[in-house]
Amino acid sequence: MHNKTIAELAKGLRSGEFSSVELTTAFLGRLKQHSSLNSYITVTEDLALQAAEAADARLAKGDAELLTGIPVAQKDIFCTEGVKTTCGSKILDNFIAPYNATVVDKFNNAGAVMLGKLNMDEFAMGSSNETSYYGVVRNPWDVNTVPGGSSGGTAAAVAARLAVCATGTDTGGSIRQPAALCGITGLKPTYGRVSRYGMIAYASSLDQGGPMTRSAEDAAIMLQTMAGFDEKDSTSVDLPVPDYRAGLNNSLEGLKIGLPKEFFGEGLNSDVATALEAAINECRKLGAQVTEISMPTLKLAIPAYYVIAPAECSANLSRFDGVRFGYRCENPADLTDLYTRSRGEGFGKEVKRRILMGTYALSAGYYDAYYIKAQKIRRLISEDFKRALSEVDVIMGPVTPSTAFGIGEKIGNPIEMYLSDIYTIAINLAGVPAMSVPAGFANGMPVGLQIIGNYFAEDRLLNIAHQYQQVTDWHQQTPKGFE
Repeated sequence: MHNKTIAELAKGLRSGEFSSVELTTAFLGRLKQHSSLNSYITVTEDLALQAAEAADARLAKGDAELLTGIPVAQKDIFCTEGVKTTCGSKILDNFIAPYNATVVDKFNNAGAVMLGKLNMDEFAMGSSNETSYYGVVRNPWDVNTVPGGSSGGTAAAVAARLAVCATGTDTGGSIRQPAALCGITGLKPTYGRVSRYGMIAYASSLDQGGPMTRSAEDAAIMLQTMAGFDEKDSTSVDLPVPDYRAGLNNSLEGLKIGLPKEFFGEGLNSDVATALEAAINECRKLGAQVTEISMPTLKLAIPAYYVIAPAECSANLSRFDGVRFGYRCENPADLTDLYTRSRGEGFGKEVKRRILMGTYALSAGYYDAYYIKAQKIRRLISEDFKRALSEVDVIMGPVTPSTAFGIGEKIGNPIEMYLSDIYTIAINLAGVPAMSVPAGFANGMPVGLQIIGNYFAEDRLLNIAHQYQQVTDWHQQTPKGFE
């Protein structure tokens, strides 16, 4: 059962081939069997079985949706009422969320079964899932390599079939990069398409939740549940949600694909480039037209991002002070000591680094020199995407410069780690949607193809990914030992 898609499982549940309790029990068994991947922080076994029983009752009444009875998992950045919500940090190790994130409520209302909360880089800050207080997540394709980050727990769990599907969040590539490194499908929707209410903030103008699945069809099913306006989120966009599955089978005849020359130059591993070329050729066979384009501002994305994102994080993380919730140091001498030691002991190195960078960029004398300039660059990047997407329908390119790197290989070199997201960060700065689709292997490790579209064109991206997956089987591959 663990190798079936959402649609296949939904059909089996409706026909009575198996029950949600049986399905959930099978997945809970796999979690215990493969716990060494460290993809989960919290497993909610009792709650999952209760939800499965409720789903079976709903199925018996004929009141089921596609996700009813399906075992899913939530990245531990989404608040879940009555369940520990840590954001991968020591400072929230004892935090029990008093309410649900909107995304969690949407899954609950659909009758999905939550297996637990997934491991992640601390406060979503990282590209390898090595900054988590709960330890490193391992890539199921090679347990000595990283799964990517920050949604590494999600990517590893879906790739290893420890959840049918799961949520991720993407601030600078944190859905697409781990999806690529673990050989699954990951979609970052347009900023504002999925509610951020109850999603613990890293950088509020960049964060966006999205689905991580095996296939594009499963991603469409998940996004159908996740998307929509939320009055509790001031950045949520009030637009109707289309039927994301309706256009999956549309032809790609005449589709215009742009390949930015800036994506295919120095720094891209040759084996990854070969796999991507083969993937793009498959799109040509399906009727697409491919042309080279230029987006000169892409090279400015990383320096702009690493001013804007840390600046926003320094503001967002100021609420973790040891007073109202979360970790508190022992026997503080005074209020200043309480603040400094609670934060010093509760935050990890990478979080502290980004808080310091952000505070510096916002400080008197540097605000104009760094933060304002970065925002101006962000506008130029956004205009570059608008121009390019007026000439072509979608943009394609790599997700990562290489396949998954070894655990510990880059953790001591922050700059090299930041460059892991060189092909994904600009998309967040512009706010456009993008997805990673499995596109083959290089030296036995997965490669992801990135597809970037215009604002609120998620249905088009899903259509292209689905058509590509009809003529390839990369998304069906399972890591050895997890079959």
